[in-house]
Amino acid sequence: MPKDLKSDFWSQLKDVRAGLLAADGERPVPMAPYADKEDATIWFIASKGTAADRAAKSGGEASFHIADSKAHLYANVFGKLTEERDSEKLDDLWNAVSAAWFKDGREDDAVQLVKFTPHEAEVWQGDGGISFLREIAKANMTGDMPNLGDHGRVVF
Repeated sequence: MPKDLKSDFWSQLKDVRAGLLAADGERPVPMAPYADKEDATIWFIASKGTAADRAAKSGGEASFHIADSKAHLYANVFGKLTEERDSEKLDDLWNAVSAAWFKDGREDDAVQLVKFTPHEAEVWQGDGGISFLREIAKANMTGDMPNLGDHGRVVF
């Protein structure tokens, strides 16, 4: 039975602590994603004036790159950034990690909520652990390529 890469992507994304967000034609920067499977969106808490903020203000395209061995998720996600002024959503996402980046915490004038709406992704998923080691050992003994999980294109 084939895996549902899209559903698994959202399930695994909730365990991702950070990825690289590339926006506004600038270099990718580390950002903590907040996955919302129900709305098919990824939220970021950014600083005003950053590439993510500028791209969000113009509804610009961006990419989010994930390589998280603990979540067993590797992906290049492409979508659109938009600026959001939803205080309830920001309150819901706010945590000690977010607070560490802003001098005045949640009330800092630089805090900007950004919504990333993906339209497509290339996704690699594996379960890691002992099956990874078994596949590597088997490949070295047989000369065959290891089967390290599922890979495919996801359209949101």
